[in-house]
Amino acid sequence: MADNESNQEDLQDQQEQTLMDHLIELRDRLLHMVLAILIVFVALFAFSEDIFTVAAEPLLNLMPEGTSMIATGVTSPFLVPFKLVLLLSVLLTIPYLLHQIWAFIAPGLYHHEKRLATPLLISSVILFYCGIAFAYFVIFPILFGFFIGIAPEGVAVMTDIGQYLDFIIAIFLAFGIAFEVPVATFLLIAAGVTSVDKLATKRPYIIIGAFVVGMLLTPPDVISQSLLAIPIWLLFELGLIASRIFLKEKEEENVIMENDEFSIVEEVPVMHQPDIPEDDHDEEGRPLTDDEMEALLDEMEQEEADNNSEDDEDKDADSDRDKNKPADK
Repeated sequence: MADNESNQEDLQDQQEQTLMDHLIELRDRLLHMVLAILIVFVALFAFSEDIFTVAAEPLLNLMPEGTSMIATGVTSPFLVPFKLVLLLSVLLTIPYLLHQIWAFIAPGLYHHEKRLATPLLISSVILFYCGIAFAYFVIFPILFGFFIGIAPEGVAVMTDIGQYLDFIIAIFLAFGIAFEVPVATFLLIAAGVTSVDKLATKRPYIIIGAFVVGMLLTPPDVISQSLLAIPIWLLFELGLIASRIFLKEKEEENVIMENDEFSIVEEVPVMHQPDIPEDDHDEEGRPLTDDEMEALLDEMEQEEADNNSEDDEDKDADSDRDKNKPADK
């Protein structure tokens, strides 16, 4: 008993030690992530005004002469560039942040999962950056030109820098996430939730959904809506193509497994069924009902039981005669 208790205590100590090691590793990696963001932030903060000018350039280039952006808050001239530089620091360190996360979870993954996750992480980062660049260079000039163009006569467009920053952050996130469509498509197919053929048949619904998203995220004109809807649709097609190329072997394995399961089901022996009398029709040739068939089977069983009882009686009678027969001298 003492040995069993000591073994249980040792096992519990090992489990606690393993959990503590994981927590220490997680703490170290989080500290490295925060430290990387702080280093980039400190390096960029000296250029915060220039960075904000670059971020506001799509709007400043379209504003009428004699107008400029304004700061309605007391702390806005300091907090807005501070917030922008902090956001830019996070965006620039995303590859390093994902590397730290990957280094923490990679030991618990299988080899095929590691082989699949690495290109997905790289493509996710690249597509996210492409979405931000697409929003900055393509969407912003059209978007701000539309808003400034519809301003009533006599109204000077002077945007608050805080509201402008919140607006561009929302657009950046929206387009960055929208450009993750190929990765989401690939993951759905790889996880077995759906297949390439099924998603291909849903293409009309995907196109309609892309235009709905474009309508919600862009000004109410066909050009702006199409500038977002068409890339989403093309990225969906890119996800289908990547799935056909990289998941072709997995789909073939699934088909082979389904065929094997079907053949196994076919080889299962059929359970023994009771013998059904050949004469399953009445005298008029009408098929018997279930109740009539059961009655016929019961009648046959009863006749068989009666025959067995008669045979037993004959055997008993023969044995009695043999006993009463005089023995040979």
